[in-house]
Amino acid sequence: MKVNYDAKTDTLTVVFRDVPVAESDEDKPGVILDYDAAGNIVSIEVLDASRRVEEPRTVTLETVG
Repeated sequence: MKVNYDAKTDTLTVVFRDVPVAESDEDKPGVILDYDAAGNIVSIEVLDASRRVEEPRTVTLETVG
C-alpha cells in the first residue's frame, strides 16, 4: 500500500494495489474510487485534501492483531 500527498494539487491518494485502473467513480464529492477490470478497488483519491483530512502530509500506520 502506498500513500501520497501532492501539495501542488492538494490531492491525497491511497493505492492498495499497483494494477491498471479500469474505471473511476466519484463516490462523494471530492472522493474518487478507482477500480480494476474485475471491479476490485485499486485506490482512493481525496481532492482538496487539506480541507477534508487532518494533517494530509503526515501518515500514521496502525496495525491490529
